Amino acid sequence: MAGQLSGKTGTTTMARRRRMAQLKVIIAFSIIPLFLLILFTYYPFAEMVKFSFYKMRYTGARTFVGFQNYIDLFHRKDIVGSLKLCLYYMAGAVIQVILALYLATILSMKVKAANLWKGLIFFPYLISGIAIGFIFKFFYTRGFVLDTVLQAFGIPLESLPYWLKDKSINNWSLVYSSVWRYLGQNMILFIGAIMSVDGTLYEAAALDGASQFQIFRHVILPNIKTIVTLNIILSITGSLSAFEPPYVITNGNNGTGTFFVVMNKVAHTDQKVGLASAMAVFLLIIIILCTIVQKLLFAYVFRDATTDETTNRKKKHVKEAA
Repeated sequence: MAGQLSGKTGTTTMARRRRMAQLKVIIAFSIIPLFLLILFTYYPFAEMVKFSFYKMRYTGARTFVGFQNYIDLFHRKDIVGSLKLCLYYMAGAVIQVILALYLATILSMKVKAANLWKGLIFFPYLISGIAIGFIFKFFYTRGFVLDTVLQAFGIPLESLPYWLKDKSINNWSLVYSSVWRYLGQNMILFIGAIMSVDGTLYEAAALDGASQFQIFRHVILPNIKTIVTLNIILSITGSLSAFEPPYVITNGNNGTGTFFVVMNKVAHTDQKVGLASAMAVFLLIIIILCTIVQKLLFAYVFRDATTDETTNRKKKHVKEAA
């Protein structure tokens, strides 16, 4: 009897030690990542917000100026002008998402060499942004690749614009390079979402005599609305923080300096760290507001699809209960 009690006590002790060891591992795996997140993300962000209320350089004395840096944002022509340039990249983002959705829909069907086309379109996303910048810098240079191709079609060089100097077209040239790079990423996300749609819905639509456009509108689009919303949010917010194309290709010259390019100049060339911090905080606020507006807009656009989905779920639960 005493031996049985001793054995039970030993088993209980071992189980308790095992639970304690598991608890220590859980705490360690929770605390360490949380500590690193706070140390390298939240703490620097809090410091940046604090810096935005000071007139300061990287070294030297600091002077508290309150909201003056935020007021100065709207009095500097270069900063206001860089915000306007975001509209070019937003327009490019919309074109990019529409084109990616169109290609994804086509390549999700039975198309010859579909995997080859997917790979070719997705490949630019794998290239470094700096490398792409140098590629397009050479591509747009006067008398080089693009001009040579256009001359082969009979267009004289004298009638061609300076793709990176002409202010009426240079920002569109940079936007094209950005669209070319990120088109494949959006397309792959759309293809994954389209492939996950229940195949019976396509069969039912085909039996009802639906056209390809009707299948896309009433079957595909409502079922991938989450990915569509996500892609547009990522594309629009990414357009607000465009940096690599204008920085590498034109160095922000000839009216191509985006908000990030100007912020880089303010922080590192002009050494106005407080003003640059205010720019970063202001950009974050704009991105948050744009995200909220987009979510509300898409909740309204896809309201019918959401209602139908909720109705179908209720019907399914009723059938299962019966």
